[in-house]
Amino acid sequence: MNLIGNIIWLIFGGFVVFLEYMAAGLALCLTIVGIPFGIQCFKIGIMTLFPFGQHVRDVPGDSGCLSTVFNIIWIFLGGIWIALTHLVFGILLAITIIGLPFAKQHFKLMSLSFAPFGKEIYS
Repeated sequence: MNLIGNIIWLIFGGFVVFLEYMAAGLALCLTIVGIPFGIQCFKIGIMTLFPFGQHVRDVPGDSGCLSTVFNIIWIFLGGIWIALTHLVFGILLAITIIGLPFAKQHFKLMSLSFAPFGKEIYS
């Protein structure tokens, strides 16, 4: 079931969003300061490519105060808008019965894109 969901996801926009995250990650990695943020863009982009069958959890243990500071910077520099976009698409997809699995994926991506530092993706 995950394979079918991922194929449909890719056809209807998942690959385009993946390319956008990769381009943003590359642009951020051009500067020394932007490298941690670029890595998070790559992490979200890979999750966006195949979201079915993947889950997000907090990193076990203490993630430290640097993770909190980076999350605050991330939120103010665009994380809030990315999360709101996933929220809107999730709500629009949740209106239809057939869109519910895809809405669930957008809500999962919303939680990751709002504050990606200190979180990990697992299968």
